[in-house]
Amino acid sequence: MTQAIVVEGLTKTYGGKTRALDGVDLQVPAGSVLSVLGPNGAGKTTLVRILATLLSADGGRAEVFGMDVAARADEVRSVIGLTGQFAAVDEYLTGFENLDMVGRLFGLGKKESRRRADELLDRFDLLAARDRTAKTYSGGMRRRLDIAASLIGHPKVLFLDEPTTGLDPRSRISMWDFISGLAGDGTTIFLTTQYLEEADRLADSIVVMDRGSIIAEGTADQLKAQVGGERLECVVTDPALLHTALELLAPLGIEGAGVDEQARRVSVPVAGGTEVLMEGLRRLDAAGVRVVDVGLRRPDLDDVFLTLTGHTAADESVTGEDPPDPGGTDEWRADEQSEVRA
Repeated sequence: MTQAIVVEGLTKTYGGKTRALDGVDLQVPAGSVLSVLGPNGAGKTTLVRILATLLSADGGRAEVFGMDVAARADEVRSVIGLTGQFAAVDEYLTGFENLDMVGRLFGLGKKESRRRADELLDRFDLLAARDRTAKTYSGGMRRRLDIAASLIGHPKVLFLDEPTTGLDPRSRISMWDFISGLAGDGTTIFLTTQYLEEADRLADSIVVMDRGSIIAEGTADQLKAQVGGERLECVVTDPALLHTALELLAPLGIEGAGVDEQARRVSVPVAGGTEVLMEGLRRLDAAGVRVVDVGLRRPDLDDVFLTLTGHTAADESVTGEDPPDPGGTDEWRADEQSEVRA
């Protein structure tokens, strides 16, 4: 199987003390979608910028379709597209002008650049807003325009760095559909995200990063299995019946059932899906145990991180240091900018 991306022993340190990448190894088969999960400061953006030739690594190697990203940077750039965490569009140009400008910078001729701009505007459902300035676009529209710009040159590999962060739920779902379409067309996609749901929806495989290292990898189902899969949970009305509810529901699941007395919640790891939920409701009803909330809960990103690392994804101050993320300390920004200029 052809590998679109190969990374071996990649390291990167900022300011001589902040280790953004600590020996990262991974492979991405051509035509697949890899999602890199992790909290702010995990090293996701640094990894993307090295692969996209915007930063140099301190150690290790990285290749895109067999081309070393450091030694053959120009060739690598010709086969990749990149969309960063924030939409990089000119607010005072129209949607068409933004894409036409990128096409010209990419080396397309005038006729081809305009044709490609209109083609992408149509594909990303922006044709009606073709002649409106980008500052009048919604957040979701700007995101789509930004991704469209990264596709001008028909890239074989597309890097999407947290493309849905900050979007409302409707725009996020719409963006997932666009990304799925790109993957369906055979584009290799390297997606970073903080959302397990997003990775679950889009990725063929998932890598989990924390503090610059890969701490787990596999499919979404494999990662969820590490935190116990689905759980049947209910919150009882009467605290006195909490342990009665546990006795009724525990036989429906596997080892690990427990109660949270403060929240009046019973939690039971299960494998039977909705059938187990229905049986649980029947048992509670027959015993007269009233509940204010009941349902099947799937693991989320915090569950995965809590299991794998002992802290949640939202806890960015676990080490007592500022998170290694662009926009963090002035020292980080200065080091990063010098690398990009170099």
